[in-house]
Amino acid sequence: MFGIYLKRELSRRKKAALVIALGLALGIALVITVNSVSAGMTQAQDKVLTSLYGLGTDMTVTKAQAAPTDGASGRPKFDFNAGSDSSETQSSDRVMPQGGQALKASLVTEVADQAGVASAVGALSLNVTKVDGSFTQGTAESAAPSGQGGGAGQGGGQPRVQGGGASFDVNSYTVAGVDVTNQDLGPLATSKITTGTTFTTAQSNSKVAVVSASYAKENELTTAKTITISDTKYDIIGIATPDSSESTTDVYLPLKQAQTLGDSADEVTTIYVTATDSKQIDTVKAAIQKNISGTTVTTSADLADTVSGSLSTASNLATSVGKWLSIAVLIAAFLVAALLTSSAVSRRVREFGTLKALGWPSRKVTRQVVGESIVNGLIGGALGIAIGLGAAYTVTAISPTLTAELGSTAGAGGGGGGRMGGGAQQAATNTMDIALSAPVSLTTIALAAGLAIAGGLIAGAMGGWRASRMRPADALRSVQ
Repeated sequence: MFGIYLKRELSRRKKAALVIALGLALGIALVITVNSVSAGMTQAQDKVLTSLYGLGTDMTVTKAQAAPTDGASGRPKFDFNAGSDSSETQSSDRVMPQGGQALKASLVTEVADQAGVASAVGALSLNVTKVDGSFTQGTAESAAPSGQGGGAGQGGGQPRVQGGGASFDVNSYTVAGVDVTNQDLGPLATSKITTGTTFTTAQSNSKVAVVSASYAKENELTTAKTITISDTKYDIIGIATPDSSESTTDVYLPLKQAQTLGDSADEVTTIYVTATDSKQIDTVKAAIQKNISGTTVTTSADLADTVSGSLSTASNLATSVGKWLSIAVLIAAFLVAALLTSSAVSRRVREFGTLKALGWPSRKVTRQVVGESIVNGLIGGALGIAIGLGAAYTVTAISPTLTAELGSTAGAGGGGGGRMGGGAQQAATNTMDIALSAPVSLTTIALAAGLAIAGGLIAGAMGGWRASRMRPADALRSVQ
């Protein structure tokens, strides 16, 4: 009986039901669109933070670079023999640690022993500046006599040097020392070996190297070749392609080899840390800073503050303005649906009064109105989900490009950079282009369905309350 009557009443009031459903649909569609775009923003920011921070890394521990002492500038210095002739090519490599003041390798164990730390790995970042070229000696020639037929005391002109000079090429690249026993954490964690192999635990002090794909292409390197750094040859065993185009590391070496190369025995520049619980990162950060003095702990939240550009602006708009707007529209849709339902009940005085005269109790009348409203809500939910999915698909199909400017975090190592994915800290700002998508999760769809039912219940509750207050006499007074 209930179902038959419900179907008949909805069929009689198609326009009113459609208006209520469309109002709910627009609010629900906006919620789905905003949530999906926000999810896309989060994914885009995760890509940016992965390039800054490193896959699986929760925080890094560094130490700010100390100020130069005794007039030392810290700039690279090269000494060449200027007496060499043009047939001799001279080459010199300057290897310097970068990314902050060196830390004792024993601190890695100390950090790993802190409460809440799941794993800690040390890495050494080096900058190699290679200068090679040759000098060309000039030729001394005498100048022409100042006068003709000069007598005694009239000599030739002063000798002059013709030609000569120097031609040198400067090449700078970065080297990261990797703990080969735990490559899932640290500089190499954000790259995939696309050619050859990665390091093995047996190669902890072997003269082997993995080079980035871009550096290998630029210098025509393959796994069959070697790379020479400070007169030491390293066999290239693998080519690594970084997950992010923003990785700055060119060459990866076993940590012990990098320490030898940089004259940094038992030292690291960065300690990569993962926490046992991602919700306790701030607590772990505070514990490390308290128990290990002089260190700077940088988390992903710190790095997120350095991301600016259109991605950051759009994310802020989606998070603040977009969500509040969707909430406001949804509330308005609920209110409109409730008012329209209540208005419809007012126009059905004769119907409900007659039903009560026939013996329908107030709860049965209320159930009838609530049932109709829930059906309207479900129809509106279905329409809203369809519209929302269409809007999300359109955003994904268009894939608007957003720009993320990656700055540096203050105090995150001497280099001033907060960048950890490639192991090299940087002070300069980089720019990434991120294609925006709008993924829709099952949670979002479930939320939309719940909102549709909630909207129907709210509208039905208001209309049902009004219908339950009608008396049979109201039906008689409405007869003209």
